Amino acid sequence: MDTLYYLIQNTLPVAIPLLLVALGGMFSERSGVINIALEGIMLFGAFFGCLFVYFIEGTGMNPQTILLLAMLVAAVSGLVYSFLLSFAAINMKADQTITGTAMNMLVPAAILLFSKMNFNSDGVTTNTNFYIREVPVLGRVPVIGKLFFQNTYITVYIGFFLLAVSTIIFYTTRFGLRLRACGEHPHAADSVGINVYLMRYAGVSISGILGGIGGFFYAVGVMDGNTNGHTGVAGFGFLALAVMIFGQWKPVKIFFAALFFAFLRTLAYSIALIPFLDELNINQTFYKILPYLATMIVLAFTSGKSRAPKAEGIPYDKSQR
Repeated sequence: MDTLYYLIQNTLPVAIPLLLVALGGMFSERSGVINIALEGIMLFGAFFGCLFVYFIEGTGMNPQTILLLAMLVAAVSGLVYSFLLSFAAINMKADQTITGTAMNMLVPAAILLFSKMNFNSDGVTTNTNFYIREVPVLGRVPVIGKLFFQNTYITVYIGFFLLAVSTIIFYTTRFGLRLRACGEHPHAADSVGINVYLMRYAGVSISGILGGIGGFFYAVGVMDGNTNGHTGVAGFGFLALAVMIFGQWKPVKIFFAALFFAFLRTLAYSIALIPFLDELNINQTFYKILPYLATMIVLAFTSGKSRAPKAEGIPYDKSQR
């Protein structure tokens, strides 16, 4: 039972960054813009979030308050960086895949240069630990308390909140309906007065905000509580793209896909706690490739049935009605 508790408690902090970044990709692609730059946006948000923590951690402020403020910094950072994709894809009508790839290559190089010049290291490392030993009152609830309200991070609860907000916005608001229309039939949307350019900017901007937050939450929840703005996020941005496709561009399905991949990653680092797997004496490296191997297998079997937004990746031109 203790092993089960451990797996669940360590799966959720890994699943939340995947969930948020995949949701960001969903908003962008549902508006009609392919966002390959999620990896770069994640790293950009993680770095500036960690940089904020680095400069403020000695003030004696409550760690959870620092986390919330750093989350906002990461969100703004991701938003600002996403404007590069918005401008190139919407205004300049550039190839969205190439633009996203270039953005992914730019961030690690820029962060490495900045970090070497200012910290003489590969990134920014802080000592603030955001781990919550027990949530008051809720942590005492039988079973559920131990599973979800002990030995965890506040990022998990924020992630669930943002999932709920995203689902409500996506399905029950006029904005969500217009966003989906722009990704399916932009000319039809334009004909009824919807500003396609504005909606696509909004979709990419939301992906930047969620991607930046997801990047910082990766630093918090996956890096063992010590935030590290290093020059990579272990391919989580690309894994989030797979989660988004596996989830069929739908919030709830994306959540379960994120749990699936996060569980595989947690399992890879917990082999010693599972007797029958530990007895196999298989090198842990083979278990660590499970999430990425599963990504390829899942996409190979499901991509044929995937239904991406019809106008995804196609620059909108009003004159081509």
